[in-house]
Amino acid sequence: MTSTQRMTLIAAILGSSIAAIDGTIINVALPAIQADLGGGLQAQQWIANAYTLTLGSLILIGGSLGDIYGKRRVFAIGIASFGVLSLLCAVAPTSETLIAARALQGAAGALLAPSSLAIIVAAFDAGERGKAIGSWTAWGGIAIIVGPLVGGVIVDQTSWRWIFAINVPLVLLTLALVRSAVPDLPTTRRRVDFLGAGLVGLGLAAIVFGLIEQPNYGWGSPIILGALSGGVILLGAFVAYEQRASHPMLRLDLFARRNFALANLETLSMYAGLSILFFFLFIFLQEVAGYSALKAGLTTIPSTLIMFALSSRMGALADRHGPRLFLTGGPLLAAAGILLFLRTGIETSYVGDLLPALIVFSLGLTMTVAPLTATVLADADVDDAGIASAINNAIARCAGLIGVSAIGAVVSGRLPGNTFAPNSGSVAAFHTAIVICAVLVGLGGVIAFLGIRDPARVVKAEECPGGQLAGTPRAAVAESQPA
Repeated sequence: MTSTQRMTLIAAILGSSIAAIDGTIINVALPAIQADLGGGLQAQQWIANAYTLTLGSLILIGGSLGDIYGKRRVFAIGIASFGVLSLLCAVAPTSETLIAARALQGAAGALLAPSSLAIIVAAFDAGERGKAIGSWTAWGGIAIIVGPLVGGVIVDQTSWRWIFAINVPLVLLTLALVRSAVPDLPTTRRRVDFLGAGLVGLGLAAIVFGLIEQPNYGWGSPIILGALSGGVILLGAFVAYEQRASHPMLRLDLFARRNFALANLETLSMYAGLSILFFFLFIFLQEVAGYSALKAGLTTIPSTLIMFALSSRMGALADRHGPRLFLTGGPLLAAAGILLFLRTGIETSYVGDLLPALIVFSLGLTMTVAPLTATVLADADVDDAGIASAINNAIARCAGLIGVSAIGAVVSGRLPGNTFAPNSGSVAAFHTAIVICAVLVGLGGVIAFLGIRDPARVVKAEECPGGQLAGTPRAAVAESQPA
């Protein structure tokens, strides 16, 4: 790895990590924000989901913009905008203002997230790309998990507002790295699919509104029924339009590639479950089990250490042995760990109840994240790396958005007073969310077992027996050897 490649990798990791942290750091701060600005569970869901809504619905067009106008330029614009909007979140005087600022922040994240991975794909050749993606994925996973830890420290020691203000120095550092190291990359000739972006954004917004506001209006309300049905119609129209658009933001032809389609289906199932887990776990620990924000955030340390130590290694092993084993076993192991959270209650021991669940869950997650990302990108050409990354990111974000909104509607109906509190009803509601979460994550492993195929592995020169030519698929080498 050259020094330029190394600095490019660091810039991409920093940029994507900032966006990832803001998706999870908010979870541990929600009780403090509610105490300051009010609004109950519905406001908490909107504060978390406004960011994910715009990020998920616009990330496809963000990937396209990177391919059209240059990944480096779009990445830099996204980073700079993210910093400005983080300051707006930090000074928000009301929950409504914070929700609006979070929505704009998510739009900026939609520019930088797909471009960061596309920069890596373009900067590294095939022999080094898997390891680089593994490092990017590992740090992104660590950022997601370390967010609540950092948030807990900030909320307990200062104010929830600093969870947003802390982004500014990281943004400035990333911009400096982009300026000095990230090269200009080739662009493609495409048009921006504004109509597609509008259809998917409005469709998702309508569904999320219906699911979050259902406890206030009831399932039979014309407002809720209209929002849900309208959202489904808009999303259907989006898919139909993308099939015939000359420059679609959603490249449906990529889904004709088996591993790309199935890896994204696994992403949909897994990330719905993961988002449910992280959203409800930190609210439960603070509002039911009585943990401080810092103590709740500290629960993520084992996950952070495990992912830091093993993610890059898992990416390399998946390159060597094929992704199917990892994409099957990882989600099933993670689901088993999630079910261990059923040991929690009003009195929850960290060592006895949380730590075993976190260790098992984190081992399974670490087996999955890098191979899953690499599998998605392996079926896309370098020129399509931006849109392929954007599709996978969009599916992950939208899965979390719909998952949290839908399970929030289920959980809200079981909560006395529509908010978590130290009572048996809140414990039962949390356990319901945990079971659904485990089923969704485990389903990802079933999808991989039934559908993912290991690609033919190319044999390196030092592995070639008897002068066999390098570059021959391993299966062909094996077939050429005598029995």
